[in-house]
Amino acid sequence: MSNIAIGKPVPDFALPATGGKTINLSNLKGKHVVLYFYPKDNTPGCTREGQDFRDHYEEFSRFDTVILGISRDSLNSHEKFKEEQGFQFDLLTDEDEHLCRLFDVIKPKNMYGKEVMGVERSTFLIDKEGVLRREWRKVKVEGHVAEVLEALAAL
Repeated sequence: MSNIAIGKPVPDFALPATGGKTINLSNLKGKHVVLYFYPKDNTPGCTREGQDFRDHYEEFSRFDTVILGISRDSLNSHEKFKEEQGFQFDLLTDEDEHLCRLFDVIKPKNMYGKEVMGVERSTFLIDKEGVLRREWRKVKVEGHVAEVLEALAAL
């Protein structure tokens, strides 16, 4: 069960990010925040999703929005992925799954006939006051970024 809810403030968090940073949600007040959780760096769906956010980065910037990609991969993996793909936004590492569990995105998945616990592709839109405004779970990559931009424009 998720510890967050639409219309409620998102609890503050701090996670290591690319570029040697630590990202604190509380430091982003005054900007919209898109948190997108994805399963793994350098996999086809996750690469396409990141590329879509990259390709629409200027549109998100016009809405005064910070994009943050989050997975359980290491910072080293994130740094390589970000550089290879030319992402203008930071990737956060959640190796201990603290944020993944807060947002309830760790779900059973079937991999090669075995059930494993993995990150369910999910996106969360937080407003300038730190309140969760929209969530997308079980995200299909195709057309998703356009949906997020549309929701952002409606805020």
